Amino acid sequence: MVAVAAFVVAVGTTTGVMSAFDDGRTPDRASPQVTGPPSRRPLPAVPSPSPATTSARPSPVTSSPGPTPKSSPSKREPTAVAAPARLYRHPESQVLDWVGAHPDDSRRAVIESRIADRPAAVWFADFAPSTITARVRAVTAAAAAKGRVPVVVPYTIPDRDCGGASQGGAPGLAAYDAWIDKFAAGLGSGEVIVILEPDSVAQSDCLSEGRQADRFASLARAGRVLKAANPGVRVYFDGGHSDWNPAAKQASLLDQAGAASPAASDGIFTNVSNFHRTSDEIAYARQVLAGLGGPASLGAVIDTSRNGNGPPTGGQWCDPAGRKIGRAPTLKTGEARIDAYLWVKLPGESDGCKGTPGTFSAEYAYELAR
Repeated sequence: MVAVAAFVVAVGTTTGVMSAFDDGRTPDRASPQVTGPPSRRPLPAVPSPSPATTSARPSPVTSSPGPTPKSSPSKREPTAVAAPARLYRHPESQVLDWVGAHPDDSRRAVIESRIADRPAAVWFADFAPSTITARVRAVTAAAAAKGRVPVVVPYTIPDRDCGGASQGGAPGLAAYDAWIDKFAAGLGSGEVIVILEPDSVAQSDCLSEGRQADRFASLARAGRVLKAANPGVRVYFDGGHSDWNPAAKQASLLDQAGAASPAASDGIFTNVSNFHRTSDEIAYARQVLAGLGGPASLGAVIDTSRNGNGPPTGGQWCDPAGRKIGRAPTLKTGEARIDAYLWVKLPGESDGCKGTPGTFSAEYAYELAR
């Protein structure tokens, strides 16, 4: 995945996204904050992992294993005219703050209608055990009250982003396991989509074999805990993206992390914070799912937030020019085994070149949306 309010990239994801952080405000209020979630992209010379800006999105990078992006023609992806009402749009985000503060800006109408009005993921990228249950509950309860489905991103795995731009996370796996228990306690009883730890699987090569096995055991446990907490929860594991690990390798890693077990998993997510074409991600996700095995009910969700023009040439990942928003978020893709197109990384939040990683750039948002 590559960068966003959660970082995810081929090698890591580094960018900003809508996040619910513990910022000293009332503990039951989830508020968007600048953070560096995962963003995963096919890394150039130096890719970076997830939240804060990682897998799904590009991140300032420290070397991370992963293929470099391939040049592709600039054929534009079709974009949906409107997002179905069932996905939840959190009422607090940097883009909404900007829209409210700039009523006379000539770019406002485009940014508001094509980005701010779309449902996007809410990231939880800070390790704050005392408030995480209330902050998750604030999002899931608000969504349930409207009959909508929220997309939430837990992003605190230890050694996050392999020490890259989105580095951080829990101090250890025991602390992470306890944090996940508290996260799960806020999931409520309605439908919820969980994007579990961008970059945590695709970018695990930086860990020793023993530490990788320990991480995978924690992820498998996390999936089971989250699903046991609420039968309406769907948990998706880190599938990287189509220009990162080969499908067979990614499937093997995912299997070790418990993604083939229906008790822990509903499938995989791909392209978080990255730019790869939807068609390429569909083909790749199906290959990974075929290699993973497990029940036929396992599916995939794809981050389409910035893939409207496909990946940039030359492996660029940091707020690359010429990119466009992709298909609108939807739970109806019309594609076998593709459960949803989601905006995990919020368009307009910088990877670090048009502003501090994770902060909103009106210039970048307008370029993506127009």
